[in-house]
Amino acid sequence: MWEAIVTGSGEIIGDIAQGALTARAVEPAHGEGGDGHTHEAACLNCGTQLVGSHCHVCGQAAHVHRTLGAFFHDLLHGVFHFEGKIWRTLPMLAWKPGQLTREYIDGRRASYVSPIALFLFSVFLMFAVIKQFAGGFNPAQTVDVDGKTRTGIEATEPHLKGLEQQRAKLIAAGQPTAAIDQQIKGDKQALDIMREVKASGTNEKGVSSDIPAIDHVLKQFSDNPQLVIYKVQNSAYKYSWALIPISVPFVWLLFPFSRRFHLYDHTVFVTYSLCFMTLLAVVLTLAGAAGLPWIGMAATVLPPWHMYRQLRGAYGLTRGGAIWRTGALLCIALTALMLFAMLILAEAGA
Repeated sequence: MWEAIVTGSGEIIGDIAQGALTARAVEPAHGEGGDGHTHEAACLNCGTQLVGSHCHVCGQAAHVHRTLGAFFHDLLHGVFHFEGKIWRTLPMLAWKPGQLTREYIDGRRASYVSPIALFLFSVFLMFAVIKQFAGGFNPAQTVDVDGKTRTGIEATEPHLKGLEQQRAKLIAAGQPTAAIDQQIKGDKQALDIMREVKASGTNEKGVSSDIPAIDHVLKQFSDNPQLVIYKVQNSAYKYSWALIPISVPFVWLLFPFSRRFHLYDHTVFVTYSLCFMTLLAVVLTLAGAAGLPWIGMAATVLPPWHMYRQLRGAYGLTRGGAIWRTGALLCIALTALMLFAMLILAEAGA
């Protein structure tokens, strides 16, 4: 998994950089200089009178960028330089997400991890946890026989037996078996899926869809589910950043033609919200692996609760305004996930 992360990170950074250049060209300046800077007499973080390019009390830059291009440019300034900021950011993200969002937008940033840096960290963490507890799928186990792609059962069964024999030897020698245990777990999961597909007869009957791209993926899955799952896992990581531009236009519709809130505000809101949901998925996965109760209830209750608190605090809404927008935001989240899933399926079938 980490190999896939390292391989895909260059593409992600390239895509973000390209998006940043595009955003810089189309994002209007709202009361700022043409260079996207604010020109302040006092520090926006602590209020100290400014002398020079940085505040001599807290160290924040005198000129705060407020463009989408600068938002993604923060990535280049130490995406993983969390230091002590992460321990101030996470409690705010969990309990006061609206205040965190509003303070970042308003320029009080020195104490917090930037949303894009936190998002990338959360994605790394989530996929590492999923890899650890959900097992992996090795496409090398699928073979071509006489020029025809097979389901992989013929290749995986003997491969699994070989792994179990290696495990027995490691146990006899008193050596650790954690790594080979994960491989065995992945093989068994793959075999279960492929046997279910074979038993259902989908290889012969085929599966159809009204969308050609999805139909192509379903056909590939019926022929070789192991490889498709492997490709989906990698594509989901590589394109996780796409959830941000997919979601922002829908959030804008909650405040149509507002002069108070702009695309930059919505981008910060969406990114911090995705950070929380990603970290929540990590916590729930770990809790499920530990056998803790009430996982389903937490997964149902916490997302809308967090959305409500973030909406109300970030946009200064009344209870009623925050409640109906929370309902709309849940629909937006479902729509964004569906569009993201279509993107991933299309990539996996490419």
